[in-house]
Formats: sequence, structure tokens, C-alpha cells
Amino acid sequence: MAKHGWRLDRAIHNYLYFAFYYPYVKIAYLVFRFLANHFSWFKPFGALLKPAFNRYHAKILSFSDTQKILELNADLSAVSAKNKQIVPYKYAYKILLQEPDYIAVMDCPCKKTLNAPAWSINSCICVGKTTAQFWLDRCGKKYHARKISQNQALDLIKTFRAQGYLTQAFFKVATGGSLGVICNCHINSCVSLQATMFARRFDPSLSMSANSGYSIEHNTTLCRNCGTCAKICQFGAIRFRDNIWTYDSPICIGCELCAEHCPQQAITLVRDPNKTVPLDLDLIKAEYAE
Repeated sequence: MAKHGWRLDRAIHNYLYFAFYYPYVKIAYLVFRFLANHFSWFKPFGALLKPAFNRYHAKILSFSDTQKILELNADLSAVSAKNKQIVPYKYAYKILLQEPDYIAVMDCPCKKTLNAPAWSINSCICVGKTTAQFWLDRCGKKYHARKISQNQALDLIKTFRAQGYLTQAFFKVATGGSLGVICNCHINSCVSLQATMFARRFDPSLSMSANSGYSIEHNTTLCRNCGTCAKICQFGAIRFRDNIWTYDSPICIGCELCAEHCPQQAITLVRDPNKTVPLDLDLIKAEYAE
């Protein structure tokens, strides 16, 4: 109720979502997979899926933008429709962080659903006391929820990014439509990323994840054609074949993993005016905050 006011339906949905996090996500995944595997020929399903994508989605984060969130020491509120430049969806786009130094982490239902390695399961991070305390009170034993410091949260992000996991901030109508949950995701073990692949069989324009707002620049002088960047890219934006390096900017989600893993530092992340506005708290404080 603290998040939803008198919208009792949403408050109940919020409670059920986290209290039964794993079965909720698993059922959603199985339904998406079934529809994609058996009804991809029925294109009108794309129109039916769009409302769901407007209510449950994510924003890709660069490492520096993630770091700013996890080092925030004061409340931040930016809730206007202007935020759709950052999170381009119809309903869930609030950037609202209250008591952001109160952080919890618990098991990721996506990774449990898709049988990810055991070490990677405890990886969903909640920033903000209201939801983090709910995790600790209601999900502690079941999903191994635990309170962590800002430094511990940042170290967790670094560990996953070193293993090729990108960072996503989730926005859900069910949880108040606002920023708060940050997860370490890989296309092989993320229901959200796989839902986008399923949905694009019906409508290629659908995506559950908004790009970070960045693209990359490639320094051909520094590059040694090792192919590391192509291997780390989960979406095929970078390709390296027959000693030829190619880059498809529209496909690139701007996760920054290629730049971080390049042994020659030949790749640089840059702001792309043709993409969404980054979820950069310095920018948000200056231009979006109330």
C-alpha cells in the first residue's frame, strides 16, 4: 500500500509478485515460450503482448550509471512523463529512490527457472528501504534475502560484469512502476531477455529492455583483432570474421561489456543521440528531478 495507495489490486499483485517470485516468473516464462514455439505464425499476438511490455520492462545500465545508483546517499524523485525519454514505456517509468543506501539482495527467479550456475543465483539487488525490507521480512528464508552495503552491492555488480553479465534496472507496474530492482543478467539465464526474443517472433519492434543510451567507438590503431568483443556481445552487435571487424549500432544495447573486456582498450562507450537518454543520475538530478 505504501507504493500503490488505494490501488488495492496493484498492492495485492505487488505482494504476490515478490512473495511467490520464483513460481510467478517461471510460469510467465513457460507461457511466453509456449506461445512463441507454437503460435509465432499468429502475428496479432504481438498487439496482445505490447501491454505487458508497457508494464514490465528494464533499462540497460552502463557500469558508471550503475555505480551512481549504488553510491547515492540521498532520496531522488523524478516521476514525470518526461522520463519516457529515458525509459520509453507507457506506464512504468518513475525514477524514485528512497533511502537508497538500504539495499538487499536475494535469489534471481530467472536464473532459478533457467538452471543457471549455482554461484550466480543470489544476484537480484533491491535499492530502497520499502521493497528491500519486504524482501528481508517475506523472502529471507525462501529466496535467501540478505541486507548488504552499497560497497557490497557494487562488488557484486563487478563480479558479474567480469563474467560477462550485463546490468539491468527493472521497472514494473506491479512494484510501483519505479526504479529499485537491479539485476545481473545474461541472455542464457534472463527471462526478460528471452521474453524479448520470443516476442520478436510476433513483432520485431517489441523489446522488454530499453537500450542504455550509449553506443561504442572502435579504435582501429589499438585493436589487435583478438575477437574478445565479439565473443562477449550477447546480441551480435559486434562481429569479427576473416579479420574484419563490424559493428551494428542499432542492435547494440550499450551494455559496455565489450569496452570493459577489450584487452587493448580499443573500445569506448559514447553517448548516442539516436538512442534513449541514459539513466545517468547526474543528468537526472540536473534535468529531470523534482
